[in-house]
Amino acid sequence: MFGKRSDGKKIKNIEPYTKIMPHLMNKRCDAQNFYKMPVNCEGMDKFIDEQRALGESYNYFHITVAAFVRLFAQRPQLNRFIMNGRIFKRNKIMISFAVKKKLSDDAIDTTIKLEFDGTESIAEVKEKMDNAIKANATLSANNKTDKTAKMLTNMPNCLIKMVVGLIKFMDKHGMCPKAILNASPFHTSGFVTNLKSIKANYIYHHLYDFGTTSIFIAMGKEKYEPVVNFDKEIVPAKIMQLGIVTDERFCDGFYYVKSMRLFETFFNDPSILLTKLDAKVEDVD
Repeated sequence: MFGKRSDGKKIKNIEPYTKIMPHLMNKRCDAQNFYKMPVNCEGMDKFIDEQRALGESYNYFHITVAAFVRLFAQRPQLNRFIMNGRIFKRNKIMISFAVKKKLSDDAIDTTIKLEFDGTESIAEVKEKMDNAIKANATLSANNKTDKTAKMLTNMPNCLIKMVVGLIKFMDKHGMCPKAILNASPFHTSGFVTNLKSIKANYIYHHLYDFGTTSIFIAMGKEKYEPVVNFDKEIVPAKIMQLGIVTDERFCDGFYYVKSMRLFETFFNDPSILLTKLDAKVEDVD
């Protein structure tokens, strides 16, 4: 309450222009920027083949999430969020993604949120992802998110509205219980949707006004496109499009552009992610 939260710390040393932005655009959906990142799959395919020869199995989803974690660790301003007109830095790096329990129209979805300290290697990120997906992919599995949603939806509609409204009020004023914050996939550093897994193109997914999600990435199905190489020749290349939606209010465009360039280098050479990070970069107070 009064600027204090269990999942983040209010930033005080911030320039006036950035400080006023949450009051000019008080909803996350008002502050969305849309960015399409075409990723040349050559570097990822090479990495996957090399690791397969060593007995390790990786896919594009593993690489994307590992790159996302490393990005937050090295570019800490991206791990901020806005709540009630204040700018907070998160205490942890959290990544959320959805899992369909079965590839059919009537199969249910669940959402997984994983915690990272930012120094993990891609092998450690992969292990955490695979274990979580395996534990949640069965029809009988129920995680904290599933149980919370089931508890709420067992109520009459009028009570659901009241309870959700109360949760939003408590969240706005820093009074939301840790149990709800931990169960909520919307209180996260970033959200990833793997549309490639269902052979769909990328989209620009909106940022949720509920919760604290500040960046949303949608992975699209890769396809061959004409590109110009360094010899100025037009050649075919396998391209995976990423649709990235960001909250622009807590850092400037220059910082975002440099961050996206760094993000792209992880896809061009995922072997960078094999080495653990000594320490993540800390944000200002």
